[in-house]
Amino acid sequence: MNLDAFWIILTASLVAICCSLLGCFLILRRMAMVGDAISHAVLPGIVLAFLFSGTREVWTMLLGAAALGVACTFLIEFLHKKARVQSDASIGVTFTWLFALGIILISVYAGKVDLDQDCVLYGEIAYVPLDIWLTKAGQNLGPRTVWLMGGVLLVIVAFVTAFYRQLYLTSFDPAFAVAIGVSTSVWYYLLMSAVSLTTVAAFESVGAILVVAFLVGPPATAYLLTDDLKKMLFIASVLGVVASIFGFYLALWLNGSVAGAISVIIGVEFLLAFVLSPTHGLVSRNRKISKVAEV
Repeated sequence: MNLDAFWIILTASLVAICCSLLGCFLILRRMAMVGDAISHAVLPGIVLAFLFSGTREVWTMLLGAAALGVACTFLIEFLHKKARVQSDASIGVTFTWLFALGIILISVYAGKVDLDQDCVLYGEIAYVPLDIWLTKAGQNLGPRTVWLMGGVLLVIVAFVTAFYRQLYLTSFDPAFAVAIGVSTSVWYYLLMSAVSLTTVAAFESVGAILVVAFLVGPPATAYLLTDDLKKMLFIASVLGVVASIFGFYLALWLNGSVAGAISVIIGVEFLLAFVLSPTHGLVSRNRKISKVAEV
């Protein structure tokens, strides 16, 4: 493995673990597509950050995108709770409206600037080794994205570890959580803020499509393999890392998109779990049905 391959796989693995940990709670809350909504909704935030600052400096863009990501979660919850719109409909309305707003802002105010929706949606993880972080003394610290995602991973792990009980209760039994004084709204917004942080930090390098694949695929696969949340978090993270490794080498073999290949491996993992899971797999369910029929 050469150094560039190592950085690409490490970046994908860091994103995979961050997304998988948060994705488990989204799956349990039946809100898996919130990540997709946030990844599209950040586009107007990027454009507005550019218009107000006049620069495409990365931290300015991240702040603008993060602000719109959090605003997106508030808007989804407002439509669901106050306007009594179904959860999936509120997600669909919010992200399509904000994404369309971003496209209009680009076409009207930033048409001659190297700023477009493709960079947000698709990214290009293969370019990660080129974005090197150099110190003032000229020391090479490696790709900037690795440091960024490493910091985000520490925040996410600390968040899940410190507040595991609250996240567990509000995901599995919101009524009981309210009864013992745990605010479901507060933990909803904290979880969505964490999802927004991860999505915004990752989209520049890996693209929103791969972020959504990591948010949904490994947690959904882990959900089929275990009924224990702690094991689900661990399995989902491992599956994300495995997909990153095999996806990279699949892309290398096919001379194709790294993000696309990783997403394919994630789909293969889910398909295998769907068919072969010892508890919830298609084969085991058919065996149980056959035994009942024999009796």
